[in-house]
Amino acid sequence: MKYVVKILVALTVIIFAGLVAQAQEDMEGSKDHPLLTRMRDFYISNYEEYDYDKASFYDDKETEYVIEGRKYVISYQLKDETKSPGNLNIVKNYENAIQKIGGTILSKSDDYTYMKVVKGGAETWICLWVQWDGGAYELTIVERKALEQQIVADPKAMGDDIMAQGHVAVYGIYFDTDKADIKPESEPTLKAIAQMLKNNPSLKVYVVGHSDSSGKLDYNMDLSAKRADAVVKALVSKYGIDATRLKAKGVGPLCPVESNKTEDGKAKNRRVELVEM
Repeated sequence: MKYVVKILVALTVIIFAGLVAQAQEDMEGSKDHPLLTRMRDFYISNYEEYDYDKASFYDDKETEYVIEGRKYVISYQLKDETKSPGNLNIVKNYENAIQKIGGTILSKSDDYTYMKVVKGGAETWICLWVQWDGGAYELTIVERKALEQQIVADPKAMGDDIMAQGHVAVYGIYFDTDKADIKPESEPTLKAIAQMLKNNPSLKVYVVGHSDSSGKLDYNMDLSAKRADAVVKALVSKYGIDATRLKAKGVGPLCPVESNKTEDGKAKNRRVELVEM
């Protein structure tokens, strides 16, 4: 009987040890991001990947950047019976790795480090969170890209809204971060605006740039005006619209359609609006 008990105890220990070992293996289906390896003696405890999502990143002036694209959230946990490398060690390792490949450190605090890498025209934004004792850390990574546009602006609907309400909000015009350069994926929306104007040859409009409330007011006012002007120039130079029918204005965050307290609200406030003269 004693031998049976010993065998059962031994089997229990083996099974328990196997479960512990299995628990310390990478989560099924998980992987390191191609740009970054992991710290020694850590395993992936949680892994999330989204084809298109968003996350917030911050620079040293606390300016918020809401970046959209392929998103990864990778959580790392220190294996049992191993010594923590320490919070600062983890942070410095990632900072050095990012700088080595030409990236920049946007900002850092006691808990979070924000970084950015631009390679071959692609932007990768990285947030590193480290547990105070260095026993766990998490990477939130967004590979910036434009949403594949599945809904195209309708020229007739835009014209009907302007005639009925005197204005129409237009989404689908994209700009580089902190710039007035129109991104190529804006073309379907610009074409729709041009077609709407051609369908209504007597219509003249203000092209009004709007922003969310992130950042300083003067900066947003100036940037929204420059973006509106870029839209006007594109409609005139690329789509043949008479310049006398268009006037660019920028109102920054002064005319929100929703609260800037949520990311969805901010996204709706960032828009171009066509207003009947």
